[in-house]
Parts: sequence; structure tokens; C-alpha cells
Amino acid sequence: MRLLIVKTSSMGDVVHAMPVVADLRCHLPGVEIDWLVEAPFAAIPQLHPGIRRVLPMAWRKWRGQLGKPATWRAMRALRAQLREAAYDGVLDLQGLLKSALWARQAGAPVAGYDRASIREPAAAWLYQRTAAVSRELHAVERCRRLAAAHGGYALPDTPPDFGLVPPHGGWAPRGDYAVLIPNASRKEKLWPERHWVAVGRRLLELGWTPLVLWGRDEEQTLAERIAAGCDGEVPPFLKVGEMASVLAGAKTVVGLDTGFTHLAAALGRPTLGIYCDHEPGLAGITGPGPVASIGGKGQVPGRAEVLALLEQQLPR
Repeated sequence: MRLLIVKTSSMGDVVHAMPVVADLRCHLPGVEIDWLVEAPFAAIPQLHPGIRRVLPMAWRKWRGQLGKPATWRAMRALRAQLREAAYDGVLDLQGLLKSALWARQAGAPVAGYDRASIREPAAAWLYQRTAAVSRELHAVERCRRLAAAHGGYALPDTPPDFGLVPPHGGWAPRGDYAVLIPNASRKEKLWPERHWVAVGRRLLELGWTPLVLWGRDEEQTLAERIAAGCDGEVPPFLKVGEMASVLAGAKTVVGLDTGFTHLAAALGRPTLGIYCDHEPGLAGITGPGPVASIGGKGQVPGRAEVLALLEQQLPR
């Protein structure tokens, strides 16, 4: 059986969908899995050895340039790739109109959530098969339940197996280090800079160099200020695969609700997620190592609360 999974964005959502691969391969021996994803997040499924091929798309770019012939050529090329693969089925884990429309381009039967289970109910009209999955479940469990419903097997009672294998080599800090991830896509998610410095100083006391990550140019300045306040280090610009390698080697990770924090947890690192803008319940930090989420909408956690939770996660 050749199956296409559609989960296009964002990074944290793609990470949360990864355990579906192990579930499907366990219960459907011989299944070949491809993955359709937005290009900036393609490195995540590429870290999974159980995925045969990753198909990057650029819908975020294309939708703003629909008047350009080059956009339509690129979309036709992707559609041709999807058709040539001759999939037996498509599983849309995204549940949006855009993902359902692209899932249909593969020319195979599409399975997804029913109308009551997704944010954009109209997407369900584009599926040949639907299944009900509660919207009150964590994102990881929602994906696993949907795959089980359409795969014809019982929901596994095993912990989620993310299956991500970071690449070897590339840039790496010297000695033992811990990672701070103080940047996020929206300013509402940010945590006070002075608190990050305090966390970094505690990590330094433990003998770990605080490594402050950044992804965009405007984030580098904040990372450098925090690192200067706690004798930390700021890495050069790292691609997603390189970032995964750095995260996999960290003693512990403290980060905001952002893709790299979820990736660290999926890689099995002790991870503490700080939520300042919304409740962590449906997308809290999840992984095989010690993980925790703190904060919520209108509940920006204090420095003492984060440090106390960090102490609980430290190895005894």
C-alpha cells in the first residue's frame, strides 16, 4: 500500500503528527508513506527514516502570487508529482480547506476528519471517508486516532513514537550545554528577557553552557543580549536539521510554545515549555523524556515558578 500523508504546517503541528508513521508501519506492514508539507518544515519529516519521500510545497508563497505564471507552473508540477506516485490513499491530518484541496490533487481516495471534528467543516466535503475525533484531545492523540480509524486498527496503547533521527555532524557547542528558546512567531508569546537571563544563570551554575537559539535576524539581537547576561553562547544560523542535532545533544531545553521546543521534546530531551498566550492543554509539550508545560492564556508564569519546575526536571 502506498499512502500520502498531508500535514503541511506549522512546525509544531508537523512534529505532533510524526507518531502516526510508527503506528501505520506497525499495523499495516509494508505500507509506503510519503508526506506533503510546506517547504520551511520539510526537514521534520525528512528526519524520519520510515517516510519514503517528502514532497515540499510553497502554498504560503503561492497564494500571494496567483497572478504570476510561474506560480501556476510550480503548482502544476507538484500536482504531476502527486499523480505520478499512484497512491492507494491519502490521509489529511491537517483538516483545512487548503490541505483537503491539495490532498485531492493526488487522484486517490482521501480520508480525514468529519465536519464536527475540524476547524473548517467544509473540508470534510472533499473527503471520501471521514471519522469523528474529539477536538478536546491533544494534537498528538487526535492524529493517532484519525490514522487508526481509517487504517482499521485499534488505537495503540503505547506512548507516541516520534521516530525522529537527527543528522550527525555540523555545528555543535563544546562541552555540556542546555538550550534556551526565547523567540516566537508572535510577541504575545514572549517571556520577559530578565527571566531568561535568570534561567540561564541557573543552568550555568549546573555546569552547562546556556545556548540561546534564534532563527530570524531580528531574533538574533535578543539571543545575544540574553547570552551576554548569563555567560551563554549564541550559535550561528542553523538550518532545521542542524538545529535538531543541537537539540538532541542538550542536557535540558527551556523554550516558548514554538516549533523547536516541541521538536526538542520529540527528540527525548527534558523539555520545559513556557506558555504566555494560550492554554497548553491541546498542544502541550509531549515527548518520551521528562516534559512539562507551564502558563496559559492570561497566565504568564513567573520566574520562580519556571525555576522551580526546572529543578523538578533535573537529574538526581
